[in-house]
Amino acid sequence: MLTLRRRALHFVVLMGIVSLFADMVYEGGRSISGPYMALLGASGTVVGLMAGVGELIAYGLRIVFGYLSDHTRRYWAFTIAGYGLTALAVPALALAGSWQIAVLLLTLERVSKALRSPAKDTLLAYATKTIGHGKGFGLHEALDQIGAVAAPLLLAAVLAWQGSYELAFALLLIPGGLSILALLVARARFPQPEDLAGTTPALKPQGFERTFWLYLIAVGLIAAGFADFPLIAFHLQRTELVASALIPVLYALAMAVDAGAALLFGLLFDQIGYKALTLAALLSLGFAPMVFSSSLALVVLGMVLWGIGLGAQESILRAAVATMVPAERRGTAYGLFNASYGMAWFLGSAILGLLYDRALPMMIAVSVGLQVVALGLLIVVMRWQHHERIA
Repeated sequence: MLTLRRRALHFVVLMGIVSLFADMVYEGGRSISGPYMALLGASGTVVGLMAGVGELIAYGLRIVFGYLSDHTRRYWAFTIAGYGLTALAVPALALAGSWQIAVLLLTLERVSKALRSPAKDTLLAYATKTIGHGKGFGLHEALDQIGAVAAPLLLAAVLAWQGSYELAFALLLIPGGLSILALLVARARFPQPEDLAGTTPALKPQGFERTFWLYLIAVGLIAAGFADFPLIAFHLQRTELVASALIPVLYALAMAVDAGAALLFGLLFDQIGYKALTLAALLSLGFAPMVFSSSLALVVLGMVLWGIGLGAQESILRAAVATMVPAERRGTAYGLFNASYGMAWFLGSAILGLLYDRALPMMIAVSVGLQVVALGLLIVVMRWQHHERIA
């Protein structure tokens, strides 16, 4: 068992390294896409809609790719194809001469995440069964966020040095290539990650429990109320609260908090279960009044809270799914989970972008209100899950 645990841990770490380099590409591009879109002539509505449509595609298509990955059992193929497209699409933004072309390339990046995510999460769920779902997903997210911290800082330095967004995007070809190399190593060393689960569970053909469906609603409300960073960056650029070159630094701060929060709340999830989810939601729901304020100190604190919320979303929200559904249906479950998340993110991002251009206080109120309702639903999920376990 010790050898199995070590192998499972090695797999999680190796996949974390893959995500580290891939997130240098994605998060690096994301940290400067808002100001870049503004320079290309996009409005706040366009930025909000771009973020929303991108997330709708990224998460909505996952229900299709999740089902296909379960049906074909070719989890590695979906994972490799998705990471490969990411490594190409984001650096290509260096060649975008208009905001329309930039939107197209950012959309392709979102498709790439839809292609890989259900399969990747399913592979991780097998390994994390041995070492703890919370710990495993939290560790993976923490490694992932090292890249998310490093890339914005690197790009901030490039912008401060050369002032060239094109050069900044082009440099992302390097971590993109490294992510593919690390992924091929992982595929060679662990061709059958399902063996890391230790046991083969019996098939459970019945539908998902009611707890899972209520959980999807709660997650959707969190997504709808969680303003995406391009809109936050757009606000900072337009208000000139901070210099353009420092906007990626604020994003890097949030990513560092994300990494620590993912690992901490992952460990808490294995110890106290769904209480960790409610605690994370409670801590992060006040970020909007701060990041959209006119005070730099409040903006910094708001980015910390935003990072806590994002860390929970990227780790224990996914870990919880693994505890609710049978292993044979995890690809489908992760597809449903991410599709619900993405559709809600699309609607929320579109609404928040429109409200930003028309009534900033109303936008802030909607963001906070949606997260408060989600927190209440998570408490209900926690109670239902407790009753189902003792029944």
